[in-house]
Amino acid sequence: MTATTSPIAVRTRPATRTVSATTRRRRQRALGVGGAVVANSLLYLAGRAAGTDFTLTDPGATQSHQLILPEIAAFSLVFALLGWGSLALLERFTRHARTVWGALAGLVLLASFVPVFIEQATVDTRVMLCVLHVVVAAALLPMLRQRAGDR
Repeated sequence: MTATTSPIAVRTRPATRTVSATTRRRRQRALGVGGAVVANSLLYLAGRAAGTDFTLTDPGATQSHQLILPEIAAFSLVFALLGWGSLALLERFTRHARTVWGALAGLVLLASFVPVFIEQATVDTRVMLCVLHVVVAAALLPMLRQRAGDR
């Protein structure tokens, strides 16, 4: 007596890594934050190369302060992370988080121009600082407002 064995077809799926919507959203938002910091750092360097001095003087002070690259990068990072964090908090407490956050971000952008014009600075420094503020908003608004599944 001979035993015959028939091969059993075993189907295995190739190992695929599934990425959750939360992970995609975090990556996307981290890219927005990183993009804001890198873009502002490059703009600062370009402004310095073009002759912008980035020197500010408080109206009540006599001593001036020259902004340096680490300050620009740090402020960009801090405010970008605050934007991300505020959106995350809003998403936990309201169904309209993106709408509320968009309005809040617009108001913060407008308010960020006030100190630029309170400080004493050259016109080119003021223009560059305004551009830097807008660049952070431009980098964050699309990245933070876009849903993970929209891509």
